[in-house]
Amino acid sequence: MDHNGLYRAISEKRSFLCIGLDSELEKLPPSLHKARNPVLEFNKRIIDSTHKYAAAYKANTAFYESMGSKGWLTLESTLGYIRTNYPGIMVIADAKRGDIGNTSKMYARAFFETMDFDAVTVAPYMGEDSVAPFLEYPGKWVILLALTSNRGADDFQYHNEDGLMLYERVLTLSRKWGTFNNLMYVVGATRADMLRDIRKIVPEHFLLVPGVGAQGGSLGDVVRYGITGKCGLLVNSSRGIIFADSSENFDRIAGEKAAEIQKEMESHLAAHKII
Repeated sequence: MDHNGLYRAISEKRSFLCIGLDSELEKLPPSLHKARNPVLEFNKRIIDSTHKYAAAYKANTAFYESMGSKGWLTLESTLGYIRTNYPGIMVIADAKRGDIGNTSKMYARAFFETMDFDAVTVAPYMGEDSVAPFLEYPGKWVILLALTSNRGADDFQYHNEDGLMLYERVLTLSRKWGTFNNLMYVVGATRADMLRDIRKIVPEHFLLVPGVGAQGGSLGDVVRYGITGKCGLLVNSSRGIIFADSSENFDRIAGEKAAEIQKEMESHLAAHKII
């Protein structure tokens, strides 16, 4: 899925919502605990109830890796379920990989060949040769960590040297490694006002924006400072949708929460004459 394919998906869904499948076993509704694979059953029902409103799904691999081999099988099965039943939706592996070149090559093979994800999150700390192997796959995306919304972001990302903060240096250097067709960036919603300056560095690249919903980020602020003529945004919500309810009707409530966000997104897209 290239830049135009992602834009088409956003236009068709009238939504730039990415739903995080951070399916923590301990938080699943009690009614699922007797299922043979509770996490997979949970994911399927969430996907069935929200696919009309989502341009993308993002699976944080930690929640699957923590279950060992069964977790990896659940991750692959979840990806296969989306591919089979709802083709055209981007699926992101939120794996935050990045290592020396030959190791990154194996990570890229794992997520782009063995499991056929559309995109993978990558940490930039080790530099260009740790990112380059992921960029060798046509139609696939690297989503590079740029400015995160966690408390520890202040430890490194705002370090200022010669008038350039570290996250700005990441953006400035890395934009030369790929194109707006295969490289997007993670920018936390709780720092939404900083999107204005980020857009001066990467005016056309898509941004994956976590932190809206349970983390307190404002969708309106994200749009105000970050939207482009072709949207250029994927805004992620995880807990606020998938764990909105713990009853037997959890999937219906998740669908209602996703629909609420989609409606707000639709109004923003219309106001900016994108749809």
